[in-house]
Amino acid sequence: MAPKKMRPKLLAILFKYLGDVVVATPALRALRQAFPQWELHVLVPEEAAPLLQGVEWLDRIWRFPRIRGRLNLGASLPMIRQLRRERFAVSVDLVGNDRGALLSLMVGAKRRIGVIAPEGFYLRSRCYTDRVEPFDTTRHESVRAWAVTAPLGVSFPENMTLEIAADPQRASAAAEALGDTQMLCYVTATLPKREWPIDYWLQFAERARALTPAIVFTGGSSPREKQVLAAIAERKTSVAILPAPEPLELLLAVLAQAKLFVTGDTGPMHFAAALGVPTLSLFGPTSAMRWAPLGTRHRWIQGGLCPCSGHAAICIAANPCVRQITPDRVYDEYARMVLEAPGLTPTAGAQRLR
Repeated sequence: MAPKKMRPKLLAILFKYLGDVVVATPALRALRQAFPQWELHVLVPEEAAPLLQGVEWLDRIWRFPRIRGRLNLGASLPMIRQLRRERFAVSVDLVGNDRGALLSLMVGAKRRIGVIAPEGFYLRSRCYTDRVEPFDTTRHESVRAWAVTAPLGVSFPENMTLEIAADPQRASAAAEALGDTQMLCYVTATLPKREWPIDYWLQFAERARALTPAIVFTGGSSPREKQVLAAIAERKTSVAILPAPEPLELLLAVLAQAKLFVTGDTGPMHFAAALGVPTLSLFGPTSAMRWAPLGTRHRWIQGGLCPCSGHAAICIAANPCVRQITPDRVYDEYARMVLEAPGLTPTAGAQRLR
């Protein structure tokens, strides 16, 4: 009997932040459609792996160990040896940074595709066999991720919807956490300059309750973000506070059960959109044209002009861009979404808006 022929293997490398992993899912799906007979593997940081765990058309997810700001050779080298044994025919670095370039080289696929970038270490582009000119930064990030696949002749996706799945085993815990909540507000962000002011959130929630009475505020798990939630709780408002859902698998399950999600420019914005939840996103120093979820179920509002640095955590402008988004403007956009959101039960007051 002739030995069974091995399927060729393709490795997609996504070594950046959690949101970037989700934003690249249309490019991953395009690779799957272009190479249906190949094994499609994905290499992501360990903490990002739960995001792709429920995506059934991926053959394998590699959880690469990392400690931010440190080289973790003890845990990294065994995995690199494992990856080399897979003998990938092609690797595609969809993000294009120093670590992704080095991993491309060390994994040793016969064909290694990545972006030419002016930043990074000397000879970084030599880590790839096929070098791609980056799309300009006016394009949406999902489109920019797809563009890296150009050397493989991957067709532009007709469907640019983000795609992940929540763990069904977490559904009961998520339902217990949310209760009868239909609308979830994510009021914190990793960087303070992206956060809408607490007073604005509370003013918006007071008006929004006339349309959807069950509203919950939640946020991230960093010490600073927990302090923001604690500061809101101290005001003894009528808005319910949900402590940061942890671990990531629980957060995804909570988001999946929301009927509407209002947020700043955050990772959970991408997660919710990829789970099929309509989103209303508030953008300050970052570009909604590059990062806002695509599709008719999603809306976004861009703040005004602002001189704050893209690398700074805090905006020192006298009138920060995110503050130029008023509660009334968010409410007006939200009111339109309430009438369109599937599965949401609006109040009688909302019905009169029809």
